[in-house]
Amino acid sequence: MDLSAQNIKNKGNYTYQVREEKGDLNNDGKTDKILVKMDTINETRPLILQIFLSQPNGKLALAVSSTKIIEPQYPVENQGKPNEYQIPDFFIEKGILTMWSEIKGGNITYDFKYQNGNFELIKVKKITNNATKGYTDENTIFTETRFNLITGLRTETEEKLGSKKALSKRKKIVLIRPLPKIQDFKFSDKKLY
Repeated sequence: MDLSAQNIKNKGNYTYQVREEKGDLNNDGKTDKILVKMDTINETRPLILQIFLSQPNGKLALAVSSTKIIEPQYPVENQGKPNEYQIPDFFIEKGILTMWSEIKGGNITYDFKYQNGNFELIKVKKITNNATKGYTDENTIFTETRFNLITGLRTETEEKLGSKKALSKRKKIVLIRPLPKIQDFKFSDKKLY
């Protein structure tokens, strides 16, 4: 396998390891690894995602590195205040790299698959609610959005808290080509889905 590093810019002091996940990302039967590290010297506390793929010699090689996919803990626009969200969690299952993040009023999950020599975004699942006083208000409405970027099918379902019947369900086709690559993905892209 010929592997070239994509968009590798390790400017900064990313020395504090926040997350580590291992699993087979490129379906070669060998263990790959992802790391999330924080720059503790920079006052915004930026984070870097690094993906290491196993090589035929058994060693790991850096395949992708991104400082854009995870929001800094103290974004410049917050003037010294934290972003109020947890650092995203990452999971590797059946060759899919999943990133779970908190967003305002809910959470969002991104699935990336290694194909065509890149990690491409293939699915997005977002759950939000309109609750203002926690989840105890019977008027709380949850909205679940599922977007399969491969087929282009985007489904949005609204349900009232405690109800088993959907208030509304909307489907539409939205084709995004080429599929977004993980190294180009920005934390602010959550607004696109």
